[in-house]
Amino acid sequence: MSKQPSYWNKAKKYLSKKDSVMRNLINQYSDANLTSRKDVFFSLCKSIIGQQISVAAANSVFLKFKKKCNNKINAEIINNLTFKQLKSCGLSRQKVLGIKSLAKQTLDKSFNPKLIIKMNDEEAIDYLSNLRQIGRWSAEMILLFTYNRSDIWPIQDIGLLRAISKNYNKKYLPPERFVNELRKRFTPYCSVATWYLWRSIDPEPIQY
Repeated sequence: MSKQPSYWNKAKKYLSKKDSVMRNLINQYSDANLTSRKDVFFSLCKSIIGQQISVAAANSVFLKFKKKCNNKINAEIINNLTFKQLKSCGLSRQKVLGIKSLAKQTLDKSFNPKLIIKMNDEEAIDYLSNLRQIGRWSAEMILLFTYNRSDIWPIQDIGLLRAISKNYNKKYLPPERFVNELRKRFTPYCSVATWYLWRSIDPEPIQY
């Protein structure tokens, strides 16, 4: 895992001044910070596996998947595994197709993660969303966790919306106008605010 992002301490000071709820969360959860594995292929596989199932189920399937790959999750190994071998990990047909397609596109370089570094957030989300089984939410998770982009505000994320409701005494789902107000308040450090809001409903730091 990498060290904390270079903007992290500056972001904490900024958010603490902007918002009293955020200040309390930052003080409460000072034990950890956002980190990155810096392995986009690994993270994309994990994202596909975790779609539409519980965290516990996703972890169980991912462990089987990792074992099937002999603990080396990369495009070459995935490309050499059969559909049946991948499906035996507990993956749906669509998820197997998504992971196989990702491996193929990585190997033939029709998907090149290095290009993302030069893109702004929306361009990167569009680029990642062209991959099979990757939508906006998954793309945002990749930008936040793998590339450590500072200003990701994933409003499709149920955990984030739950955390906003809990911390700001709003009904669930929180009003869209209020969610947008928070985004303006937290920019350019929405990723950091998101991370602390997640911590408030899950004591374990999330990692992709």
